[in-house]
Amino acid sequence: MSTDTTHVIEGLGTRVQVRGEGPPLLLIGGLWSQVPMWDDVLPFLHGFRTIAFDPPGIGSTALPQRPYSVRSLARFASKVLDGVGVERAHILGVSLGGVVAQELARSFPDRVDRLVLVSTGPGNIGVPGRPDILAQFARPKAYADLGALEQQAGRVFGGRLRQQPELLHEMDLRPPAHLKAWMFRLAGTAGWSSLPWLHRLRIQTLVVHGDDDPIVPLANARVIACLIPNARLEVVNGGGHLLLLDSASDVLPVITDFLTRPTH
Repeated sequence: MSTDTTHVIEGLGTRVQVRGEGPPLLLIGGLWSQVPMWDDVLPFLHGFRTIAFDPPGIGSTALPQRPYSVRSLARFASKVLDGVGVERAHILGVSLGGVVAQELARSFPDRVDRLVLVSTGPGNIGVPGRPDILAQFARPKAYADLGALEQQAGRVFGGRLRQQPELLHEMDLRPPAHLKAWMFRLAGTAGWSSLPWLHRLRIQTLVVHGDDDPIVPLANARVIACLIPNARLEVVNGGGHLLLLDSASDVLPVITDFLTRPTH
């Protein structure tokens, strides 16, 4: 099955893409991630019914009247599941999407089967990346000129991009459409942290993180995996912040093995 349609979710025209057959797997991307970003990942997710969407104000999804908080983004993600008729799904969240996935597991635990958190942290009370790196990463026009970004790719993202910065051109990284969308996206993440309640999550969780992530240092993943009772940490040697994209053939088999393993 393959569909790419517009659903009205909380009054916003929302791009939703469904691919494949099997257990449902909701994909929640990072800060500026749009549906096409998953194109190179989907071949490694054969056997799952993947559900991807553009978040509010990003890509083909309409801009809301006010910024969405992390909790509101989690609610929005749950309504994406409603829109495609799925009651319960595995959740794969990357970077900011991993933050949303944590909140989804907290606020809507009955909607979550298993949880995969990639290159993410526990929010504002975490180990920060270098300020100059974060400033470069979060610039509103950061992805508008991939040629210029390629020159800084290794320094900003780490991992394989240190030796192969040209891989950046193979990833579907796009800037927000305008400054207001950029401001709304960043404003919604302020003041959120999962540290006070991670120990209460009872969902089987896989935490995947590279040991060369300048944006979200590995220490954050160690904390998350330590606090969630049913969590396992998979450290990718030499992996950077974009390891799901630049090392999909290495990382995705670990994730699919976790998602298909019988429950103990």
